[in-house]
Amino acid sequence: MLEFKNVSYETPEGKVILRNVSIKIDDRFVAVTGPNGSGKSTMAKLIAGIYTPTSGQILLDGVDITNMSITERAKGGISFAFQQPVRFKGITVKELISIASGKNISVAEACAYLSEVGLCAKDYVNREVDGSLSGGELKRIEIAMINARGTKLSVFDEPEAGIDLWSFNNLIQVFRNMYEKTKGTILIISHQERILDIADKIIVVADGRIAAYGTKNEILPELLNAQVGCRFFEEVSKA
Repeated sequence: MLEFKNVSYETPEGKVILRNVSIKIDDRFVAVTGPNGSGKSTMAKLIAGIYTPTSGQILLDGVDITNMSITERAKGGISFAFQQPVRFKGITVKELISIASGKNISVAEACAYLSEVGLCAKDYVNREVDGSLSGGELKRIEIAMINARGTKLSVFDEPEAGIDLWSFNNLIQVFRNMYEKTKGTILIISHQERILDIADKIIVVADGRIAAYGTKNEILPELLNAQVGCRFFEEVSKA
């Protein structure tokens, strides 16, 4: 279980992004949504250890990880997928997936992970993870990498970004397969209704606070039908 206890985050410039957030997350699929600039991605980066809370605590299965490094959190079972994936010049796709899995996987195993995210494996397995790859290709490779890690908590910051030509059904199936493999929690930052629709729980963040938290059946209709929800999705569609 992941738990935020009165977590706040303020930038070095003094801008308050999150304000006393307290929440417990212990479901298969949890989606975090809300207007742009509300603090969603900041929550994800706090979980990964990219940011450190200004105040409060973050616990994973009862262990205080608030001041743990990114490496320590990764070893403790947290994976994080960036909204804009990192490029690694000089490292092949197979090598990157091997590093993620913690073992020297075979070409066949690497190809299986790539095929699952909709990439023709033979075209990518020996390519470098550099500027020759598009943002969408990098996003799929990153998802394959996290799938290979198989951690108990996987955090995705807008995983649908850059994969417009790839079926959402395939993306959703990857998440389902990932859960069957790990039985852990998959936390997804997303604006997309089709992503929200697979969530067990939805967290709505607004102005740095938890505006709503509940099951998909409780939260999604309000987002889609209420005046505030309509304005929210209109803003997202224009972004």
